[in-house]
Amino acid sequence: MPGELDAFLSVQIGTNSVLDYAVAFGIFIIVIAAFKTIKFVIIRNAKRLTAKTKTDLDDLFINSLDDIHWYFYIFVALFLSSQYLKLPQTINSLFYYLLVVGAAYNAIIIVQKLIDHVSAKIVKEKQKEDGVDAHTISIIEVLTKISKYSLWAVASLLVLSNMGYNITTLLAGLSIGGIAVAFAMQNTLSDIFSWFTIYFDKPFRVGDFIAIGADMGVVKKIGIKSTRLQTLQGEELIISNRELTSARVQNFKRMEKRRIAFSFGLVYQTSNAKIKKALQIVKDAISDAKTADLDRVHFKKFGDSSLDFEVVYYIKSGDYKAYMDTQQEINMSIKEKFEKEKIEFAYPTRTIYSDKIP
Repeated sequence: MPGELDAFLSVQIGTNSVLDYAVAFGIFIIVIAAFKTIKFVIIRNAKRLTAKTKTDLDDLFINSLDDIHWYFYIFVALFLSSQYLKLPQTINSLFYYLLVVGAAYNAIIIVQKLIDHVSAKIVKEKQKEDGVDAHTISIIEVLTKISKYSLWAVASLLVLSNMGYNITTLLAGLSIGGIAVAFAMQNTLSDIFSWFTIYFDKPFRVGDFIAIGADMGVVKKIGIKSTRLQTLQGEELIISNRELTSARVQNFKRMEKRRIAFSFGLVYQTSNAKIKKALQIVKDAISDAKTADLDRVHFKKFGDSSLDFEVVYYIKSGDYKAYMDTQQEINMSIKEKFEKEKIEFAYPTRTIYSDKIP
């Protein structure tokens, strides 16, 4: 009986004996059993331990290991068991390629989960600090996608390299093509880099009222290539990000208070008593406005056809509508009290003196 078993095990099937195949199959079963033990015993116990820790990175890592599909374990077992056998180079290469592709794929999935985790954590921290707007969320989403695509590109090159392909020529071609594309898309790339500048420097956000030269409006959307404003007239104004980062931008939304200066004139026939009364009326009108802080009121100069006064005060808000409402309230109060005191505003006049010729 032992002799018959030895004879059976020594039978050659191709370039390997039955014993060789039996040993290879045993290695395959052992590897699968080892992975099953790791998955259902070690990883499950590790989950209980990581659930008690303060950090969530260990939970992410353990859950990622638990999500590895069974096909990868089969690829590993096939590769390790095949090393005991004398197989054609084509089959050995196939098992090796399956192992490399499976390892690269699972590694990418784990790193992608890490990227998503970090992105979600950044958004959460931003919300705790000062809130997060749609602009910030869109930028984080785009950066996340770029990171994932780059990860797949690098992994693909590494897999091709491990398969024996010479990627030097490919990289050189990509470099030349990248330079050509960069020249062709110079303006677009400039807008994209300007978008990154807007994100990190944060000169304005969605909802801010800004002015660029003679144009002004509320920021409605900050895109990769351009920013959209809704002007006071209601139309949509589209400005390239490159233009925004190279121009002077006034952000009125971040004004804690607004400085207001205006002037008016009284007729030359106004008496000194009424001039003093006019100064007091203006001071009282600004002091009575709830959103205004008086800075100064002065009889500034003798104009061509009026006694000129200059007034400076501050609005306790950067909102343009609040400024206009307060200015209207002050103007109405001044006009009403001037009329009551019979103080006359000046307007351009010209007096002509002539000598009577006898």
